Amino acid sequence: MRIISGKYKGRRITPPKNLPVRPTTDMSKEAVFNVLNNHFNFSELKILELFAGTGSISYEFASRGSSPILCIDGDMGCVNFIKKTAKEFEFDITAIKSDVFKFLEKHKGNYDIIFADPPYGMTQKEFETIIELIFENELLDEEGMLVVEHSKYTKLNHMANYSFQKNYGGSVFTFFEFEGDEEESEDLEDEDES
Repeated sequence: MRIISGKYKGRRITPPKNLPVRPTTDMSKEAVFNVLNNHFNFSELKILELFAGTGSISYEFASRGSSPILCIDGDMGCVNFIKKTAKEFEFDITAIKSDVFKFLEKHKGNYDIIFADPPYGMTQKEFETIIELIFENELLDEEGMLVVEHSKYTKLNHMANYSFQKNYGGSVFTFFEFEGDEEESEDLEDEDES
């Protein structure tokens, strides 16, 4: 796993092999950040990463100057690894062990970008609940963007505030913005990861 851009571009991060994660591939990460780069100046953005796993997405934001960053994951091993890596790189990242659904129900905060990478095996309803809780509890800034990574078997383009999708390899990234902010309304074409 490597950081693909920003101050720490090219730096490799090696998480323990026993973490229960499915990291976003470097090529998928690059594609998603290219999309985000067209919408945001990353400097000083407030970021929330849900189901953070190894923290790979948060390190990308931090390397590009985003701060502060909050990571939520239900696995203590993942949380400890993120804390260790953040300290090593002096990133402004806080990692908290919590059930994501309970966190979203109770948390008060406002973020410029929220990135959620739930286990692909979650039900359609669970994916929908994540999106609903984020908007109902006003966790996303009015000019912000929610990105949800999921498999092609989960369909989220019927949800309120849907903006567009980007299919990349076996993964789909669905982008949400407050209605009226959409700059792109059509799905972007599939891209091959090879």
